[in-house]
Amino acid sequence: MDTVLITGGTGLVGRALTRLLTEVGYKVIILSRKTELPAENGLVTYAHWDVDRQTIDEAALSQADYIVHLAGANVADKRWTAERKKEILDSRTQSTVLLFNALSRIPNKVKKFISASATGYYGPYKGGEPFTENDPPIDDYLSTTCVAWENAVLKMQSLQKKVLIFRTGIALSPEGGALKEFYKPLKFGFATILGNGEQMVPWIHIHDLVRLYLSGIVNPDLAGIYNAVAPNPVRHKDLVMTLAQVARGKSFIPVYVPAFALKMALGEMSVEVLKSVSVSAAKISNTGFVFSYPDIRSAMENFFKR
Repeated sequence: MDTVLITGGTGLVGRALTRLLTEVGYKVIILSRKTELPAENGLVTYAHWDVDRQTIDEAALSQADYIVHLAGANVADKRWTAERKKEILDSRTQSTVLLFNALSRIPNKVKKFISASATGYYGPYKGGEPFTENDPPIDDYLSTTCVAWENAVLKMQSLQKKVLIFRTGIALSPEGGALKEFYKPLKFGFATILGNGEQMVPWIHIHDLVRLYLSGIVNPDLAGIYNAVAPNPVRHKDLVMTLAQVARGKSFIPVYVPAFALKMALGEMSVEVLKSVSVSAAKISNTGFVFSYPDIRSAMENFFKR
């Protein structure tokens, strides 16, 4: 029975991935600053690490056959002050440095290092073909953060580790994240559309996302950089309206939040909320991966069991 070491294992994606891995028989070790967390079953244990102090449980690392690196401060939790932007960057790069240094000096059997990245790597979509993995980044905050993050991960190849990176769109889950925020106004009958709603949104159902990570573990040849997005990108307003129609039927009122109001409320972060990004899933689809929820309606109907 192989063991998967997960960073960020208590987050939205980490929890879902842990459930899937244990269902199919993997042992999971979750790296956390808090090790007194309750285990879901006998297949899940916790080990301590501290990115600030650059310390890690060496025994846990030596047990791992695979590492899935999901750790990173939530981009949307707080306004992007200079301090917060540094925290977002450091939580990704310095955690990777810690893992690299640990793998360099601790005897281990890690076969593959699988890491998250984000579709924030890409610039604004201006029509034409969706972005592919070969398109260059742009010079903005999220893109430069993704570049630094990926470069830190790719150094694992110098340790003779296979590396797999998923540039992930918005992960939709009924347990939290963006979907929960989109749903909140619907409790009061309002479908809130940000800006003009025309911006393209790269998204993925949480079930498909964790299946991608499992594919990376099961398939030894799956390596490199892939977009982790559903094959059918959607306009923001279509996402929100589909959510409203499936969850509420006809009992809702569309409400547009103007761009200037978002800029006042969110500051620099509003650029990402309003940015249009259309991203291709062709490369991962060409490996044989089949999405369970390729379009936004099938995803919403799954979430709300219609």
